[in-house]
Amino acid sequence: MAFMEWRRFTFFDLNKSIDSGKISEALKGSQITTSSSGHNNLVFGDAEGFVHLANRSFDVSTFRAHDGKVNCVHHIQHSSFLVTVGEDEGGNSILRVWDTEKKDKQGSPSSLRSHRLQPGGRGATVTALAVHQNQLVAVGHSDGTILLQRGDVGRERATKQVVLRDSSDSISGLAFRITARAMFLFVATTAGSFLYNITTKDKEFKQNLDSLGCERNCCVATDCIPECNFIIGRTDAVYCYTPEGRGPCYAIEGKKKLLQISRTYLVVVAEDRKPGGGEENSITSLTLTVLDLQNKFLVYTAPVREVQAVLSEWGYFLVLTEGNNLLALAEKDVQSKLSMLFKKNLYDVAIRIAKSQQYDAEGLSDIFRQYGDHLYSKGDHSGAIEQYIKTIDTLEPSYIIRKFLDSQLIEYLTTYLQALHKYGLAGEDHTTLLINCYSKLNRTDKLREFVLTKDRDLDFDVDTAIKVCRQVSSADALTLALKHRRHDWYVKIQLEDKQEYKKVLEYISELPFHDAEANMKKYGPLLLKEAPQETTDFLKKLCSNYKPKGEPLIDPREFDGSRLEENRANPEEFIHLFLENPDMLIQFLEHSIQVDPHESNLVYNTLVEQYLQVWEAGDMEEKRQLGQKVIMLLQNPDANYDRAQTLILCQLHHFSDGLLYLYEDSKMYQHMMRYYASSRDYEGLLACCRKFGGQEPTLWVQALNACSKDSGAPAHVLSEILLVIEKDRLLPPLLVIDALASSSATLGDVRSYLLGVLKGEEEMTKQEQALIEKYSAETRAIRQQINAIETSNVIFRANLCNACNQHLEMPSIHFLCQHSFHQHCFQSCSESDHECPVCLPNNKKIMDIIKSQEQSRSLHESFHSQLERAQDGFSLVADYFGRGLFNNPVTTATSPGVIQKKIIESAKDNIASEARLRLMEGSSGATTQSASVTDRYESWSYSDAQSVPLAVKSVSSARRSPQPIVLSVPKNPFDESPEYDDAKNPFAEDEVAVEAAPKESTPQKASVKSINPFEDEDDDYDKNLNPFGED
Repeated sequence: MAFMEWRRFTFFDLNKSIDSGKISEALKGSQITTSSSGHNNLVFGDAEGFVHLANRSFDVSTFRAHDGKVNCVHHIQHSSFLVTVGEDEGGNSILRVWDTEKKDKQGSPSSLRSHRLQPGGRGATVTALAVHQNQLVAVGHSDGTILLQRGDVGRERATKQVVLRDSSDSISGLAFRITARAMFLFVATTAGSFLYNITTKDKEFKQNLDSLGCERNCCVATDCIPECNFIIGRTDAVYCYTPEGRGPCYAIEGKKKLLQISRTYLVVVAEDRKPGGGEENSITSLTLTVLDLQNKFLVYTAPVREVQAVLSEWGYFLVLTEGNNLLALAEKDVQSKLSMLFKKNLYDVAIRIAKSQQYDAEGLSDIFRQYGDHLYSKGDHSGAIEQYIKTIDTLEPSYIIRKFLDSQLIEYLTTYLQALHKYGLAGEDHTTLLINCYSKLNRTDKLREFVLTKDRDLDFDVDTAIKVCRQVSSADALTLALKHRRHDWYVKIQLEDKQEYKKVLEYISELPFHDAEANMKKYGPLLLKEAPQETTDFLKKLCSNYKPKGEPLIDPREFDGSRLEENRANPEEFIHLFLENPDMLIQFLEHSIQVDPHESNLVYNTLVEQYLQVWEAGDMEEKRQLGQKVIMLLQNPDANYDRAQTLILCQLHHFSDGLLYLYEDSKMYQHMMRYYASSRDYEGLLACCRKFGGQEPTLWVQALNACSKDSGAPAHVLSEILLVIEKDRLLPPLLVIDALASSSATLGDVRSYLLGVLKGEEEMTKQEQALIEKYSAETRAIRQQINAIETSNVIFRANLCNACNQHLEMPSIHFLCQHSFHQHCFQSCSESDHECPVCLPNNKKIMDIIKSQEQSRSLHESFHSQLERAQDGFSLVADYFGRGLFNNPVTTATSPGVIQKKIIESAKDNIASEARLRLMEGSSGATTQSASVTDRYESWSYSDAQSVPLAVKSVSSARRSPQPIVLSVPKNPFDESPEYDDAKNPFAEDEVAVEAAPKESTPQKASVKSINPFEDEDDDYDKNLNPFGED
């Protein structure tokens, strides 16, 4: 490529005083022979054997490296190692390695290694040096000899040396090139260039590259440009080489004095001869040129004085000129370059620069936009669209679309929209606009190609394309929907544009389960309206184990034992589709419960509701059939219907059979009775009472109330009801009479009932009179026995032990009940030391009765609660009266003897009532809950309360004890209470008079208000409301 064809820019700025003269001052008087840079250091070698190191602040440190001239230096880029080659006093070449970070005592870099070089012939000087990553060192000589060392550069014993000599020309430059598979050594001489393949040790072989050579310092190596690994500068041009051979050539004329490279920038210092009347008179000057080899730009050029070295470090090109002055070429920043190019409208160059600088997508897009705007303003619409297309990822499409909405620019707009769809960034409006552009341009073939071409990438919004195509041709829209499997669009177009309902059902039946389900939910009402039977049949399949039409009935995966998911829709989700077609709904629901008898509650409830709606509006035959279906459904144990809702439905639609079945199944017999009574079905009423009266006896009472309110009730029904009430004693006679008082029943209708009741009462009276006489006799006998014990001496005459029937021997134990025991016999058979073992069972029963009565006295709340619910309140009152509920409460005492006496005395108040209690328990089996009364007394135990007949040890005979035996024990439980009023006993006889024993005087008790609910005092009860009161 001709050098003159390159575009020229000024991308570098020259700084003539970057070091403030420090380098010039430090190197004053020194003749620089070689230079290098690396690891933040500038390295200069002079003819006196000194090496000068300059850091980032341009502070220079100098140390002697050799006795003679320093021929070559090389600072490894990413290491602190510095390699120098110089001469000793005898003119021999010595290679030394220094560590610039480690200092010796004099403050100079420490020497790591020193190696004497011995080339093939004496007198040869070192002309080139190359070092690679501390592992390879190559030294070139003026006689063409190359010394190659392998191993650690800093360790002398680790290196191995080999001599390469295939040329007699002086070596002008060396460079290593390492790839993944091979290692190469580029060699430039004054007469040619070649390379060695040094991959294998001791098997190096040479490969010629070119017959053109170069002078010293006129060759460089780089890894940043793929086609240029080794660059040689000659008078006519700059040549590039790779291991494969010669690369590109750049025609830059002038004798090359020095080359340096950094990244993609190549610095060339060459002589520039200006004509002056002949070759001898021509003026020679030096020109420094910076080339951008990647973008093919000339980015800086300037004349310079004699250049001794060009180094690349810290982002600068550092030029050491005559007088050891240091100049710096600093690259402009990217934004400055782009601004300069934008001013010149060189957008293509700006794009190349931005790409080479790894500009981000957003930054490049802005450049493309500016470039497109520039071309659009010049009228180059085609070029502008090309640039706008490159902004698709970042620039809002509306910015470009507005520019090309003119009818004359639709073709360019179409190109942009096509690219927008290709990138997949088009929206609905963009697709619509593109299709409209095709229509206006009359490119129907393009339109069809855009939407219908097979095997192309999807670069448009299908839904939008279908919508637009539908406006032009529904057939094309159907084809597009079918091709891209847009089932919803296909079904919608077929239904709304074509009215092909059966075809739609056929199409849906071929879809996968979820697609078929979604389409039926959406379009089911329309399909049921236009094709009810076909749609219902398909819904039946969908709610069974659905398989798309055309697929095998048996999935091959089933043979592998895989468990497949059952495709079955939920019938609940389709019930609302049948709002206008109840017959089809019944078919659908019947099929659903056949497929799955355990369907949901909603399915069964809906089916019952539909049955009843059709039943109510149907004729007799339909009612008969549907009624049977409803009853069968209700009787099905697997039916999951809601009983409460079904009951309401049966009431709403007056379906009596279902209503009565639900009443019976739910044990709502009272509701059945009300239904029969309201419909005046007395035979059904009797049948219900006969069937369920045993479980719920109150049904007969309810039947009596129903008959009493209806004057047209048959007489035999009332007779049977009264017979059962009398037999089972379900209602007191007075309440029966009261219930029938307001009815039209005659005395003849209830005559048999009344006779039976009176006869039963008469028998009851006789039984109670017999019990009264029996208990009165027993009471008199017990009172006489108690009186005898209290007033007379007790003589023990027993001579046999009641336990072992042997003659009594001392010590012995005697009880007041005339039972006697040996002491050892008593101890072995007695449960208590104060109880007679023979009388204990009977006494325990009596004490249990007394305790039960005492507990019942505190049950006032229970009494009132039962009284409110009782049908025969008088029987309940009599029962509680017998238990002593209405007696005066027992006063709490601290003495056990007094407590025992109070219990016994309160028990005596209820002796007569106990007879009626036992009679009622035997006849009606009534039971009453009792509460504990233990808390009513302090320090009272059960054994203390029942130990009435105390034992007395016979320590002396009866003859030696003429005085009556006085017992300091509680009295007999059947003793007469001083506070007992016999007048309150309904079973006491008036002629029986019992003398009370003398009692000790006791303090007068405070009056206690009676709690007897039947007491006449202060009674505000209206006697006219008493059914048993006299008129």
